[in-house]
Amino acid sequence: MELFYLLCSIVYTSITTLILSLFIPFHALLRRLVLSRAASSSSSEGAQSISLYEGTVYHQRRHPVHHSFQYQVRYALIDLDRAPHAPPNHLSPDEARRISDTNGPILLLTIPPSVGYEQNPLSVYYCYDVEDSATRLKKCIAEVTNTPWAERVTFIFDPHSDLVAKALHVSPFMDMLGSWNIKASEPGENLSISISVHHPEFQNYFTASLKAKKLCSSSTTDHAVFFWLMPHKVAIWIYWHAVKLWWKNVQFIQHPRYTAPTYRDDALVRDRKLQCCGLSDYNLHVQQRGSNKDCLAETSPRDRWFRWIDAKWPWS
Repeated sequence: MELFYLLCSIVYTSITTLILSLFIPFHALLRRLVLSRAASSSSSEGAQSISLYEGTVYHQRRHPVHHSFQYQVRYALIDLDRAPHAPPNHLSPDEARRISDTNGPILLLTIPPSVGYEQNPLSVYYCYDVEDSATRLKKCIAEVTNTPWAERVTFIFDPHSDLVAKALHVSPFMDMLGSWNIKASEPGENLSISISVHHPEFQNYFTASLKAKKLCSSSTTDHAVFFWLMPHKVAIWIYWHAVKLWWKNVQFIQHPRYTAPTYRDDALVRDRKLQCCGLSDYNLHVQQRGSNKDCLAETSPRDRWFRWIDAKWPWS
């Protein structure tokens, strides 16, 4: 049944994409006319609140088979306080400041929707603090979305390096055990994000990274053209390599909502143990199995903030 829903979703997205793509040339022409008449208009100011990045996403799996791929990707870095319109389905700058306990600018790195379709495996909020007229990157907030269910988990992490218990069924070819080792550089002329999966049995068996470079001009670039079909290309890469993993006989793992309905609560417990136990070989194994009571007794770390969004119809 889920395969039927997936096929219907693909057909619907294809038709919508085709129809809305026909309007892009008219949108580009209209934007040129507006910018030529008023270079300081609100639309121009809105464009200046967005920086455009182009780079490469790289995935490498080392268990149970070796499988790697890379693809070109385009991202927008949005200053949420200066943007004229809040990006749909994302946190507001005030929400991000409250969650991260910061008081400075909030920048969102994301792939904007294109012709009626959105596909964002990972979006990152860069949360800054202002102290004595100095601005520094203090925390990041990650939004991880799975395909095709469109479920999402949002959580805080330390951009310099952090360990977070795996809290979402990201891929049907990975179980829920393990933790994410995540790191993000401060966005400038270049930016990078790396995530590796640490597993109690397979160790560091999966790595994903993004490396991107800021484009020189963004205010004069038509964003509808720049991001045209970008979400669709990401989805195609995800589905295509899922087929390849299935062809290589990698085990298909059912969604934990059917086999372990408490997987979200379990992730919270594992993450709390991670914060006080670290990533030693012993504790990495123990924090997955839930048997290290002494570790939690030694200290009482503040629980990390998590928020889940359920799958949309028809997956719900």
